Amino acid sequence: MRAMIQLQNISLQRGPKFLLESADLTIYPGQKVGLIGGNGTGKSTLFQMLLGQLGSDTGTLDIPKQWRTAHMAQEVGHTSRSALDYVLDGDSELRRLEAAIANEHDGEKLAKLYGDMENIHAYSAPARAQQLLNGLGFNAGDDARPVTDFSGGWRIRLNLAQALMCPSDLLLLDEPTNHLDLDATLWLEEWLKRYAGTLIIISHDRDFLDNIVDRIVNIERQKLDNYSGNYSAFERQRAEKLAQQQASYEKQQERIAHVENYIRRFRAQATKARQAQSRIKELERMEKISAAHVDSPFTFTFKCSDKMSVPLVHISSAKIGYGEPGRNEKVILDKVELAIRAETRIGLLGPNGAGKSSLVKTLAGSLPLIAGDRINGEHFKLGYFAQHQLEALDINASAALHIQRLAPTAREQEIRDFLGSFDFHGDRAFEPITHFSGGEKARLALAIIAWEKPNVLLLDEPTNHLDLEMRQALTMALQDFEGAVIIVSHDRHLLRNTVNEFLLVADGKVSEFDGDLEDYYKWLLQQRQAQAAVEEKYIPDNENKVDKKAQRQQSAAQRQQLKPLTNKLKTLESQMEKLQTKLADIETQLGDSSIYDDKNKANLQQLLLDQAKLQQQLEETEENWLMVSEEIEAANN
Repeated sequence: MRAMIQLQNISLQRGPKFLLESADLTIYPGQKVGLIGGNGTGKSTLFQMLLGQLGSDTGTLDIPKQWRTAHMAQEVGHTSRSALDYVLDGDSELRRLEAAIANEHDGEKLAKLYGDMENIHAYSAPARAQQLLNGLGFNAGDDARPVTDFSGGWRIRLNLAQALMCPSDLLLLDEPTNHLDLDATLWLEEWLKRYAGTLIIISHDRDFLDNIVDRIVNIERQKLDNYSGNYSAFERQRAEKLAQQQASYEKQQERIAHVENYIRRFRAQATKARQAQSRIKELERMEKISAAHVDSPFTFTFKCSDKMSVPLVHISSAKIGYGEPGRNEKVILDKVELAIRAETRIGLLGPNGAGKSSLVKTLAGSLPLIAGDRINGEHFKLGYFAQHQLEALDINASAALHIQRLAPTAREQEIRDFLGSFDFHGDRAFEPITHFSGGEKARLALAIIAWEKPNVLLLDEPTNHLDLEMRQALTMALQDFEGAVIIVSHDRHLLRNTVNEFLLVADGKVSEFDGDLEDYYKWLLQQRQAQAAVEEKYIPDNENKVDKKAQRQQSAAQRQQLKPLTNKLKTLESQMEKLQTKLADIETQLGDSSIYDDKNKANLQQLLLDQAKLQQQLEETEENWLMVSEEIEAANN
């Protein structure tokens, strides 16, 4: 029997609430699965079950016994071990062998242990761990710092690096991008694309899911609904499923009304009583179809203040940094020129540590300029969202009390209605926020900003902890906002749909970035390659240099030998391009809402069939491409 993960008839209950009920799921080796669902539906609990940390109430879970499992810990470590050692701890076999060697004195056994170290590539482990730290945004020298030196968010990054360091057949990642910036998110995305094992990832970042996963599992109505393709494919398939479900629901409601009417009319008549009882039995047997509730629970907007200034903020000839002018002065950004107007919609880009946070703090007014001028317009009113504001919330106060403190004369019903638009309904709006999740606190922080009607929104990673529904609602609210918007975010969908220009913060400057997010990714790659080239200059030359002429001859012979494989690779790439073009055409047609009309049902079904067929062909072609690529790589090595 082929090794796979199989959940059969699984039920999970927490208190009176069922998270899963008679749920089934099969995951095959090598699949990359996105696990989604609203907050509180049981995603993290399912991970605990997969890790063996809790059992199900009913049903069976089978994971191949030989599989090695890695996961990203959510708790924050407090060890004084160095960051590099902490990451290396992820490779438990490496640590086992190191401990065995330290305690072994028998020469023959030592030789075997050293052989085992060679087999697991132990000697390159520190370099691989260093690459993980670099990719996740740690600076030079951070590898030697103790874990306790880092803030909570950076320790979570260390947990992620430790999970990636672990050789695994199954990798479980729960919201890995929550504490990453855009650069680290892009790096992680590329790393996960190359991961050869089975990946299950919980994420609310739709672009991240789109670029990595080939399956979506949605926890809905206590079931594990399986969809082929990435997140965008899931949205289309679910829309069709809901449309069909709604039609079935309406048809069933008509039948129920007809039967109930029959029962009311004939129940009292002796001659019809038997038939009436039969109809009652029919109603009891009938499996109720749920109405398709596709409406978002969020209906909020960001209302802009009535008064505007032109410009709202103007910064000129500015030096941004820390310390006093002329004394302990550390300039991070120089010659900054920035004018914020009502129509301004900016996304801030730049490598980690280049000065984005300093610029945001300056715009927020918490970091004074070292030099230069900053002029706030007469009617400038800032709405500022940052992670530290979640920590500043009064955990003993309710969401309603937070609003009442801002507006003591506001009517209770007005506050209820307002908080309801952020999905704080009924008593939930009046409960202390002590037990609020990170997502609920983030929603409350955004609600406080919205209540005050700013004309400039400054948002620093606003989507951390927010689920997909709330992220979409935030995107739509920002689109409708009539003031200025400045965003730092690793959520590319949010950036792509809310800003119309990018500023690049790099090399001590703030400059206009001429391009989109794809261009920024290319720019990042160029920067990394340039950095690698600089580092390579300082690597000592090998004393036994290979003769350049012989090397060229060897390379030419190798290229000739590999020509059939490289030709095959090009053919496969051409086939993949054609299939992707056809799939994109189908996706465009499926994006047209009229395709879901009853009159187009046959056309819709054909499109979905064609889409599934093309997706399968593309997967097979990609698999062949990978096999040929691996053959070429093996030959080169």
